Amino acid sequence: MGKDFLTALTKGEIPEAVINDTASRVLRLIFRTAMNPRRSHGNMDDAAHSAVAREIGGEGIVLLKNDKKTLPLQGEKNILVVGDNATRRLTEGGGSSELKVQHETSVLSALQAEYGADHVQFAQGYMPGRTDSGREHSVPKSVTDSLRKNAVEKAKKADLVIFVGGLNKNRHQDCEDSDRKTYDLPFGQPELIEALAKANPNMVCILMGGNAVAMPWANKVPAILYAWYLGSEAGPAIADVLAGRVNPSGKLPFSMPVKLDDCAAHSFGAIAYPGNGKTVEYKEDVLVGYRWHEAKHIPARYSFGHGLSYTTFQYGKPTIEQDGTTCRITLSVKNTGKVAGKEVVQVYVGENNPTVTRSPKELKAFQKMALQPGESREVTFTLEGDTAFGFYDETAHRWTTNPGTYTLYIGSSSTDIRQKGTIKL
Repeated sequence: MGKDFLTALTKGEIPEAVINDTASRVLRLIFRTAMNPRRSHGNMDDAAHSAVAREIGGEGIVLLKNDKKTLPLQGEKNILVVGDNATRRLTEGGGSSELKVQHETSVLSALQAEYGADHVQFAQGYMPGRTDSGREHSVPKSVTDSLRKNAVEKAKKADLVIFVGGLNKNRHQDCEDSDRKTYDLPFGQPELIEALAKANPNMVCILMGGNAVAMPWANKVPAILYAWYLGSEAGPAIADVLAGRVNPSGKLPFSMPVKLDDCAAHSFGAIAYPGNGKTVEYKEDVLVGYRWHEAKHIPARYSFGHGLSYTTFQYGKPTIEQDGTTCRITLSVKNTGKVAGKEVVQVYVGENNPTVTRSPKELKAFQKMALQPGESREVTFTLEGDTAFGFYDETAHRWTTNPGTYTLYIGSSSTDIRQKGTIKL
């Protein structure tokens, strides 16, 4: 790039003013930061930073399933933690997503600190393959079988099993420059989860990772948490949720399909993914993610916007006020449970008779609110013009809003709709 730019510059094809403009931007940043004599000196990795990381981690954890009120934990005395991710440093690896933290508290360490080391045992359960200089080394079957057998035997004697697995930062996992090879959990985890659930049905499954995974075993596990990659305070953040100090309030930012073929790109065959080596054809149009599930009536394992709580919320009947192409939605939300919690109220809009391809409903607004037990508060959303109701007209090359009737969907996820309303534009 530099040589081509220099050649064009010397030939007069690019004016010198372009160089002056771009160089001045770099210099301006330097003068405002490193060379600013009045800049303040910050702190690195202090207690306040750790507290913020822990709080943010707790806010993001998604409670996917909680049958029989398995969570929060009720003082189990003999806990078995199973899984490589319970001790793995997940801030490392992955290429440019790697973090260089001064400390990282594992899930196992946090749970031992929470419930006592004498009450929390550990079994690795599975072992990821190793990656050296781009080469992958698989784990021998004898090792895999031995780790699984040891975990299952320990599970039979425990009051509670906490499985901590998911993806990691290895190649072909959550790592740049290599795609995942399968939608299933890697390293024999599906078989391990099923064996553990059979040995001890009192089980919590915690998945780490940055993307959806297949969960054919979901019906056999009473509680499932999706914990992402939570950084240096991952362990304490997860312990806070398990113990009930933090009521989970995270919501899925994508749908988790039952199987890979339920995803838009995979429904069009190899030309859409992975392509033919030279070309990949983008065929799903605007029906990306949850919009595809909505338009094609394909149920997801867990829908976009899904996330449970240790309490329950009741949505009141909305009041809708309209002024031209602007509408204002107001409704009350009440915490009807016995513990404090946070709910993310979501507003979706659907054009009833669209003239172009559109999802039956599209997320247009959301708001997170904290409520004490029995507390009720109003929440208001303002939806305006093309931003809320329009689409990009490829012929006119501009955003357009059709006249007609639109349905407003208000709920706790894209499929958990609590209230509806209509407006006419």
